[in-house]
Amino acid sequence: MSSRTPSSVTVARPAGGRARFTDLLAAEWIKLWSLRSTYGSLAVIVVSAMLFSVRAALADRRNWPSYSAEHRAALDPIYDAFPAEGWLFVMLAAGSVGAVMIAGEYASGQIRTTFAAVPARWAVAAAKVIVLAAVMTVVGTVTAGSAFWISQAILADLPAGASIADPGALRAVAGSALLVPVCALTGLGIGALVRYSAPAIVTTTAVLLLLPLAFDMRHRWTAALHNALPWAAWERLVGMVPFPNFEGYPPTVGGAWAVFAAWPVVAALVTMAVVHHREP
Repeated sequence: MSSRTPSSVTVARPAGGRARFTDLLAAEWIKLWSLRSTYGSLAVIVVSAMLFSVRAALADRRNWPSYSAEHRAALDPIYDAFPAEGWLFVMLAAGSVGAVMIAGEYASGQIRTTFAAVPARWAVAAAKVIVLAAVMTVVGTVTAGSAFWISQAILADLPAGASIADPGALRAVAGSALLVPVCALTGLGIGALVRYSAPAIVTTTAVLLLLPLAFDMRHRWTAALHNALPWAAWERLVGMVPFPNFEGYPPTVGGAWAVFAAWPVVAALVTMAVVHHREP
């Protein structure tokens, strides 16, 4: 996930001399797509989700004749659509896009040019948040919808598939789709704090993927910390927890949606506050 310094972007100004917010959005759009790492990371998101989904569905299809009646009854086709190992790569790639989007600009020094052209730093940060959120929401929606569709198409001729109308299916698709912008905006907030691409990616990876391992779910206070993380919220929304014989304190569905709402909002506020108050 290497990055390349974004190409210089001149923000167009109207006759009054002040850049319009639409100009800032256009500039951030160009900056995002001028990063070589953007294309690679988006490819990782799509390929990882699709590849692991297809693998899981094909494995169940191939092994279906050998499954016992209990195994067949317990099989959840949503797990095939959203296998955890594939979505670990999705989170890593999405977080990297957000981290590099702002940290790369700081590391290259281009942020000084941006602020010289647009003194309203909060507007620059807001434009970054909006562009990143919009792009990654579209990517997440397409990825999650495609993973669900192709996995269920593979299982269609077995009594093991699911439709989007089945209980929990739409929630799993929506939760997986929104996980992508949640992780990307988290990376953006961390990138604004760290300001260097490689450390920002490492820190984002630690927060999104490694921090959940530090807290178990058997004790109430550690479970509360664990459940406040995006990974735990996603697991609840796709139905991976609580599983049979689960011991501990799983997140609630409402709590999981609250986590998904809180992380991008906090990340956006952190980004705007840091950009506004800290000198580049």
